Amino acid sequence: MNEVKCPNCGTVFQIDDSTYESIVKQIRDKEFHAEITKQENVWKNEKDQAVKLAEEKTSGQYKDLLHKKEQEVQSLENKLQMRDAREKANLQEAVSKKESELQKKDLEIIRLKGELEGKKTEKELAVREAVSEKEKTIFELQTKMDAERRSHEIAEENLKSAYDEKLKDKDEQIAYYKDFKARQSTKMIGESLEQHCHDEFNKIRAAAFPRAYFDKDNDSSGGTKGDFIFRDYDENGAEYVSIMFEMKNEADETSTKHKNQDFFKKLDKDRTEKNCEYAVLVSMLEMESDLYNQGIVDVSYQYPKMYVIRPQFFIPLITLIRNAALNAADARRELALVREQNIDITNFEQSMKEFQDSFAVNVERFHGNFDQAIKDIQATIDKLEKVKESLRKADNNLRIANNKAQDLSIKKLTKDNPTMKKKFEELHNQ
Repeated sequence: MNEVKCPNCGTVFQIDDSTYESIVKQIRDKEFHAEITKQENVWKNEKDQAVKLAEEKTSGQYKDLLHKKEQEVQSLENKLQMRDAREKANLQEAVSKKESELQKKDLEIIRLKGELEGKKTEKELAVREAVSEKEKTIFELQTKMDAERRSHEIAEENLKSAYDEKLKDKDEQIAYYKDFKARQSTKMIGESLEQHCHDEFNKIRAAAFPRAYFDKDNDSSGGTKGDFIFRDYDENGAEYVSIMFEMKNEADETSTKHKNQDFFKKLDKDRTEKNCEYAVLVSMLEMESDLYNQGIVDVSYQYPKMYVIRPQFFIPLITLIRNAALNAADARRELALVREQNIDITNFEQSMKEFQDSFAVNVERFHGNFDQAIKDIQATIDKLEKVKESLRKADNNLRIANNKAQDLSIKKLTKDNPTMKKKFEELHNQ
């Protein structure tokens, strides 16, 4: 048995163990509910603080990220604006310069129009003066024409005499060369043609070809050799044209007559071995041929860049080939310059494209990070909603338990306990 003392009246009464345990349980349950209410308040405060802290942290991270991206976008926009401003300034400067030039041209046109009007007035005055002196001028002109007619007649007679003298000299020269050819051997005839071409080139070498090389081909390592090699160089010492020459002559009395075509293959071989671009046959063969007597004959349909010429076209052909090669070299340099400019433009376009691609990548990354941040915020919100729902359920359970505790009474406690009911009745009666 256990003794229980009433806190109001001080009466001591004894109760059995089961009744005592029931009363203790009631007291313990009341303290437990009080502790639960206290912890519920603590949990609620902690929940509100955690939600507020999470919202502030998430909002701060998002704001920092958004501010950083806004700064990057603003920097790129500033760069684009600066570039547009520079291009606009350059365009305005070019337009102003063009307008200034147009104004100068307009002033020049006005000045020229004024001069033209002045010249027109002077011309009209001169015409009027000329008309007034017409008869005098006609007489003077007639006298002058008669004198010139007589002078022309004299000059014509002198020219005819000089022509007859030159014709006589040519006939004597032809006779001399015929006799010269008759007295020479075949080898001497060829050497004389080579010497002629060499002398003709040396006459104009200093003036027309100051940087050129022209000399006999003395390299017979390949089995054969040409007669002369011509090479010319630009101001930087770079070779831009080369010619292999072969000189062929033949006496009228030679029993075996050669044709020009007989030497094409050897000439092409010599040109290839000596690394020359052009091949030229200076020939006195086939003197009756109308084809070769016309001057410069292109035989590149048989061998590339090969020509057959008579000796009198030796210097003109070198000049033509040299000038064509020089123009081609200039064209190649200009083409290289244009290619470099195209490369610069391509590099500029490539840089622009790289900038655009980089900007697009940064924007895409920003969008990706932005979407990820939104997803993280949403996930945090979902987690907080789950915590909130759990706390709401716990709060509901605590409320139900509290309602049950508040609804607890002596009557309900002693409903199925006759002993406790009797004790409480006795206590109530006392």
